[in-house]
Amino acid sequence: MRLVLVPTPIGNLEDITLRALRVLKEAEVVACEDTRRTGILLRHFGIAKPTVRLDQHTVGRAKELLEGYGYVAYATDAGTPGISDPGAELVSLGLKEGWELEVLPGPTALVPALVASGLPTARFAFEGFLPHKRSERRERLQGIAVGRTVVLYEAPHRLRDTLEDLLEFYGPAHPVAVARELSKLHEEVFRGSLGEALEHFGEPRGEFVLVLGPKEAATPQGPSAAQLLERLRAQGLRGKALVRALVEAGIPRNQAYTLAHDDPA
Repeated sequence: MRLVLVPTPIGNLEDITLRALRVLKEAEVVACEDTRRTGILLRHFGIAKPTVRLDQHTVGRAKELLEGYGYVAYATDAGTPGISDPGAELVSLGLKEGWELEVLPGPTALVPALVASGLPTARFAFEGFLPHKRSERRERLQGIAVGRTVVLYEAPHRLRDTLEDLLEFYGPAHPVAVARELSKLHEEVFRGSLGEALEHFGEPRGEFVLVLGPKEAATPQGPSAAQLLERLRAQGLRGKALVRALVEAGIPRNQAYTLAHDDPA
């Protein structure tokens, strides 16, 4: 079976590509995260195709639901399938089953928000959606990469909680850009500090992308991080034991992971 992942507009329907429209017209069926939402897109461009719902609840049955089709186009609610949506699970299944897989380039909220932020783009980490539970969200924040820009997705009803957690880890003056409703009528890109962002978004509405400026690694007291690393290596510590020892010595956990990961031994 041929499976083609088709990126769809995140807001403005003019952002769809000619290649995406051709695939949607050629495919025998359009599998999608939401048949109603994708149906609006198909009708707008005059494409009459049967649809099959493949969301987080049904993607595990994709082999059964797509049986008999030789050419399938897959679209999620918006953007490129496989980024923070069930498309990733479908790709894994397709590769396991030996399906012919093709991924089209196209719309995504990640890149426009990153570029529009005005923050460094040479190195960045994409964290997608943070966990819903506060304890799990805070644990994830502990491991966010140091020394590079970080991009997050967030829903409106969790935006303020996430900003409060970020403010605790980064500090109120840390630079952030918050993009809202990209490519839509009420598009907004707020640029300022975390403290200012929390004050600005009193009643969040729309879908959000947060872009955080790079966080500098804390300077440990006493021996340098390199000296500690060398000393602990000499003691035969590796992997998790090395990370734990670095943290106990005062190295921030995310920096300790980086040091241990870069350990040539």
